[in-house]
Amino acid sequence: MFTGIVAAVGRIESIRPLGTTPEAGVRLTVDAGSLDLADVQIGDSIAIQGACMTVIEKTTRSFDVDVSRESLNRTVGLAETGEVNLEKALRAHDRLGGHIVSGHVDGLGEVTRFAQVGESHELRVLAPREIGRYLAYKGSITVNGVSLTVNSVEDRADGCEFSINLIPHTVEVTTLKHLAAGTRVNLEVDLIARYVERMLGTAQDDYKPLK
Repeated sequence: MFTGIVAAVGRIESIRPLGTTPEAGVRLTVDAGSLDLADVQIGDSIAIQGACMTVIEKTTRSFDVDVSRESLNRTVGLAETGEVNLEKALRAHDRLGGHIVSGHVDGLGEVTRFAQVGESHELRVLAPREIGRYLAYKGSITVNGVSLTVNSVEDRADGCEFSINLIPHTVEVTTLKHLAAGTRVNLEVDLIARYVERMLGTAQDDYKPLK
């Protein structure tokens, strides 16, 4: 589990195919930047651009992960070199500064607007319709691994557009600074919203109280 509070901006330094078939995944070597790897063990989880990955090799300054073709098909930002948001897995005694994040990308959105408004930036993203039902005013959404608060939600024929206000600090310390209209982003909805939908969608006749 994660919180969506980016700990460091790292960089994918190399991408190596894990096979010769179209179904083959890749191995990434990631420069961890300022992320402290001293307490990271082989097998630990690190979120990269909001996608939970398993460390298979590490040095004092970098780590390797294997990314399956399925993950590559369902995310963005993991198939090319460049800057990435990094967060180590949440420990039981850590502060939950963002919200509960699983590191499982639910879908891809497209930036429709990224512009400075006063000292902040307005970010607008068009999400798929199947994700839109989980979005709510002042609710939480994870964009490229960053926990953010939804300012507005508008259902459209082609999806659901939501807006976010980004304070200068968030823009400065994450890869969100590189966004532009047309950029695709990884989205993960609030985990609690999933459980609420499941509970409200369960037929009353099927409900059996716990003993």
